[in-house]
Amino acid sequence: MSTLDGSIRDDFPILRHRIGGRPLVYLDNAATAQKPVAVLDAVREYYETSNSNVGRGYYRLAFAATDAYEHSRSVVRRALNAEHADEIVFTPGTTAALNLVADTFGRAVVGEGDRVVVSGMEHNSNLLPWRRLCDTAGADLVVVAGDPTGRVEPAQLAAVLDERVRLVALTHVSNVLGTVNPVRELVAEAHRHGVPVVVDGAQAVPHRPVDVRELGADFYAFSGHKVYGPMGVGVLYGRRELLSELPPYQVGGGTVKGVAPTGPVRYVPVPARLEAGTPDVAAAVGLAAALEYVEKLGWPGVRAHNEALVRAAVALFGEVPGVRVLGDPAAEPAGIVSIAVPGIHPYDVGGHLDGLGIAVRSGVHCANTFVDRLDLVGTVRFSFAVYNTEAEVRLVREALRTVEPGFWTREHPTERFL
Repeated sequence: MSTLDGSIRDDFPILRHRIGGRPLVYLDNAATAQKPVAVLDAVREYYETSNSNVGRGYYRLAFAATDAYEHSRSVVRRALNAEHADEIVFTPGTTAALNLVADTFGRAVVGEGDRVVVSGMEHNSNLLPWRRLCDTAGADLVVVAGDPTGRVEPAQLAAVLDERVRLVALTHVSNVLGTVNPVRELVAEAHRHGVPVVVDGAQAVPHRPVDVRELGADFYAFSGHKVYGPMGVGVLYGRRELLSELPPYQVGGGTVKGVAPTGPVRYVPVPARLEAGTPDVAAAVGLAAALEYVEKLGWPGVRAHNEALVRAAVALFGEVPGVRVLGDPAAEPAGIVSIAVPGIHPYDVGGHLDGLGIAVRSGVHCANTFVDRLDLVGTVRFSFAVYNTEAEVRLVREALRTVEPGFWTREHPTERFL
């Protein structure tokens, strides 16, 4: 059972809203989580007391904004157990962070005839940047399918790590099935072959403590809005010796010590060199508040709560005739349970639940290659957060008993979109 106090729900104002006259049951946290008062207050306080541009002005308000921004970086460093604060780069999100690595580090190490390895369950944000890099460089993209749940074992990775492989990119936790990759072991296997590893941690950071030094990842990315922070801010962690060699991803204000129409440009060190222009300071402040909020809840309680909800969902949904729980989410719970209802389009299932005030995600979850491998049009995904309850899971079970084929099943049985 969960060890978190049910009063946590009071920290999230949006949960007081009603949808179509019904209490909101929000179960789409893998897409974005709701924000606690602590985060909303932190963002508002920044705008009310410290709003200024960072690293630019020589006046007290600018100093306060810069201090708040760099304090946020320090909070992220602590949350990930990175060794140095300058190993933390703020980005607009996981997608931007992964594109940054692909377009800087990737271009430097991947050339014609080389290979980039990805897992078979990647979100498009950790597939398309590497696909584009390979297309541009004349390299080959190698997909390791893993087991039926998508999990990649070290031996499977080792089987493709030949002398042409220059980089491995993989997800920590699948956004479709909640499958957890053994990242530490996979990184160690890649490093034994001298290959660097990029990890998409968007679905891991909200549910488990992440220690980048223990994992050994060369780069690790996540999004603030999935861990109760604001939208528009994410993080790229990179080992200092690798980050320090990266050229600017974008150029502009805040990236240079000096510039002239001709002659060499003198760029500042990282992380500022990789954060061109005006950053979303308020979002970074909100992210720090979100990470501190989870830290105060305590990771043991957060993980126990997460595991209890996943296991309850697997058991309760399995009681409904015709409902198929996909993968093995209870093996190592990571906040996600996906189902299929044979004979009923996932959009009809999602629409039925929405009519009862239950918000879920139906479709391919920006991971259509993985869903194709599952031989499904899409899935119905339930993703949990600290404010969800077993009572809500039971409500879903009863709602699933009454779902029927609808417009999508009758008119567009094989159509899908993101």
